[in-house]
Amino acid sequence: LKSYSSRLRACCWRASPPLRSPLAGSGWPTSEPCLALAFGKMVNMRAGKQNDGKFFQTTKRGEIQELKEELHASDKAKQKDAVKKVIANMTVGKDVSALFADVVNCIQTDNIELKKLVYLYVMNYAKAQPELAILAINTFRKDASDSNPLIRSLAVRTMGCIRLDQVTEYLLEPLRKCCQDSDPYVRKTSAICIPKVYDINPELVEDQGFVEILTDMLSDPNPMVVANAVAGLAEISETLGRDLLDLENKATIPKLLAALNECNEWGQVFILDALSTYVPSSSGDAESITERVTARLSHANPAVVLAAIKVILRSMEYVDNTEVLRMLAKKLNPPLVTLLSSEPEVQYVSLRNIRLIVQKRPGILAADVKMFFCKYNDPVYVKLEKVDIMVMLVTEKNFEQVLLELKEYASGVDIDFVRKSVRSIGRVAVKLERACERAISVLLELIETKVNYVVQEASVVVKDIFRKYPSRYEQVLSALCDSLEVLDEPEAKASMIWILGEYAERIDNVDELLDSFLSNFHDEPTVVQLQLLTGIVKLFLKKPQQTQDMVSRVLKFATEESNNHDIRDRGYIYWRLLSTNPESTKHVVLGDKPGIRDDSQVIEKSTLDKLIADLAMMSSVYHKPAEEFITRLATSASKNDHHETVEDEEYDEEDRQARRREMQQELERGGDDRGRGGRRDSPRSPRGGGNGGGGGGGGGGLDLLDLGGGDDMLGGPPAPTAAPKVPVFQATQAGQGGKTGFGVMANLIREGGQIKLNMTFSNASPVMLNGFAIQVNKNPFGLAPAQQLVVPDIAPGSTGEASLLMAPGQLLSGTQPTNPLFLQIAIKNSLDIFYFNVPFDLPTVLTEQGGLTRDQFTQIWQRVGDAGQSVTTVNADRPMNSETVKSRLAFDNIHYVAQRQVDDSTLLLYTSATTSNNCTITGEVTVTTSSSSMKIATRTETRALVPIFEAAIQKRLGAM
Repeated sequence: LKSYSSRLRACCWRASPPLRSPLAGSGWPTSEPCLALAFGKMVNMRAGKQNDGKFFQTTKRGEIQELKEELHASDKAKQKDAVKKVIANMTVGKDVSALFADVVNCIQTDNIELKKLVYLYVMNYAKAQPELAILAINTFRKDASDSNPLIRSLAVRTMGCIRLDQVTEYLLEPLRKCCQDSDPYVRKTSAICIPKVYDINPELVEDQGFVEILTDMLSDPNPMVVANAVAGLAEISETLGRDLLDLENKATIPKLLAALNECNEWGQVFILDALSTYVPSSSGDAESITERVTARLSHANPAVVLAAIKVILRSMEYVDNTEVLRMLAKKLNPPLVTLLSSEPEVQYVSLRNIRLIVQKRPGILAADVKMFFCKYNDPVYVKLEKVDIMVMLVTEKNFEQVLLELKEYASGVDIDFVRKSVRSIGRVAVKLERACERAISVLLELIETKVNYVVQEASVVVKDIFRKYPSRYEQVLSALCDSLEVLDEPEAKASMIWILGEYAERIDNVDELLDSFLSNFHDEPTVVQLQLLTGIVKLFLKKPQQTQDMVSRVLKFATEESNNHDIRDRGYIYWRLLSTNPESTKHVVLGDKPGIRDDSQVIEKSTLDKLIADLAMMSSVYHKPAEEFITRLATSASKNDHHETVEDEEYDEEDRQARRREMQQELERGGDDRGRGGRRDSPRSPRGGGNGGGGGGGGGGLDLLDLGGGDDMLGGPPAPTAAPKVPVFQATQAGQGGKTGFGVMANLIREGGQIKLNMTFSNASPVMLNGFAIQVNKNPFGLAPAQQLVVPDIAPGSTGEASLLMAPGQLLSGTQPTNPLFLQIAIKNSLDIFYFNVPFDLPTVLTEQGGLTRDQFTQIWQRVGDAGQSVTTVNADRPMNSETVKSRLAFDNIHYVAQRQVDDSTLLLYTSATTSNNCTITGEVTVTTSSSSMKIATRTETRALVPIFEAAIQKRLGAM
């Protein structure tokens, strides 16, 4: 989301022409989907030209040759028509890059329309033809000094849109001159060009002082130049990670406020965004800013309105005068209400922002709950948001109106909206005690309708009401019991069972009702089984004589016949409580429960403050901080080099004994945070998707139907199977304390982009095993448990399963990997401490994002050179084509980079793989369609990985 700076402004824009963020190209789209719009605007620049659609029609003769001839025509009108045809072909997706040199020849013209067309073509194809693009540089530099300011700005804008390092070097001097140009249009275009160049080459822009030039442009007399300078500095600040606007400088704020009144809508949005980050020095300073910004609240553009509201809300935190605060809250009310009369899409964005504002300052809209009543023609996504806000604004003065409105919604036809309405009735009852009586009567009327989904939602909310107000409103019990047969959803069933158990003494046939659920115990979802177990135990404690058989059955189901750990644990707890001290069981199971409150829509204060700071941006719609859904690509300068060669370190017996003592001490303490993967100071990285450049792990980029032909026509390459668990510790082996009887089978695999340690524990001892803990030794890939080890008690002669997610890069040993690979593990339980090794293959630690670009591959391949190359041969069971080889390697996260045809039967495939500790391996596979033998050449800066990588290739491609 590079254009996060454009926020959701496109949704909030109400003007009729299509809109673009200034940072996305300043009027010149660079992506093909936008070219049709751009071309349409250009070819209709002059009045009276209504027949330019002809350029999109296919010609009968050979197109490329004919266009080439027309581009060299002496007639300028014919030449312009030819360029239009080229652009038309480019717009509809045809490859016209072969005409690059011919089109660039047309750039030497005084016709501004033709020049724009040629510039558009150059921007689109410059990356594919960088050598030829350099030929147009002189013309760009010449145009940057043209007497016409439109041509000067056009030249600078186009050079900024050509994302090539070679062009950047030539752009710097013309850009520097244009930043000081006498025409404000040229200056504002230059201001927005600087962040584009910064994105291509940050170091060069900083070294050449362009950031300082952009800062100086904040003092420009033209407001549009100031607005673009703010936008550019904000974009660079976001990439750089530090604030460049220098709002602490007292001279900056007055300049921005002065420009605010005169620049266009987009400029106002960027200036308001900058002002929202300013921390006023005093209450008077904050009041002064709100005074200047208040006029923007009546703007026709919702984006400007929301940005102004954000500035005022932020400033209100620094205002001490309560009268001023009251007046500001009163001023914020009308613009928020006005936003609700916009188009549905704008309404939705506004409502998501209003929910944040209402939680932050509920008094602003406290008297306007009616404005959020749903209209018959509102889309359902708008209705759902309005209902949530209605519940947030409900008070003891207006709850009657709100409940009547919700009751009306509950009789609608849209199931999702009806469910939301019924649940909101319960939320109102939980929130306001005075509204509870009325809410119960509304719910009773809805239950009597016998509509399936209405009754199910009603049973859920009635349970919440009973939790909030126990032993009250019991008149609803009979209605719910009569509607028992319509319940078929897990949450509704669980709620009804809770009610039956809680009020068992007040329901005559409660044992029959619960028994009807018990007959299908094993078919019910887990949440229903847990609630049924608790409900029947409650019933037994209240009516022990009649339900003794029922409680025995449910405990047997839960403890002996259930495979779910939670159900089994709860069953054992109840069994032991009932068998040892029934009176204590009553205190535990039937004791007073803590009260509940409706906080389902409440956002944590720290998160709310972040979202208020991002009002009118994507964060405020998702209700998530930006870092949770935005992933920025790291620059090459920020990557650490993990390819240094480290000499192999060998541990003697004394070292091993010392490490074992250390591990034992850590296990006695319960393991340190790092060993459990519990590093609280480092946020967990977002899960990456497959690499766009190569076939990611799991078969990204596979030809699923094998349409390329080859030897695997009957279903393609065989799907990879997880390595089976292998015995890693025999029950006859002794632990550290000399105890035997504990066995382990384990495997370490990669599944769904994560590393998992799967273990099966066997108990051949005469005692119950429990109290499990795990410790992992330091290792080359830094693998450590990402969670605690949870193992149920293992009875004598039984087994137990455990699966742990492993996090890489935490327990790094600093040593090179061994061949074969293995992980040293210690397991502590009530019997002893046991040490063992779990073997694993290299693909377990190869990442899905490990593909290299061709340039990156070439750099590593040449850096290692022939001296560091290892060559081996793989013999397959039959000849393979290149697609089959690529597909099989993709299963192991060995990514395709490029290929080269040697002759008719021989092809060279170039591959790359990256380990979880950032060691890169490059390979060359020689595929011969007439032979089952393949040559594998491997180059890597981590030499210890070569034999392991070759073994992985042999396993995947070798004879099976």
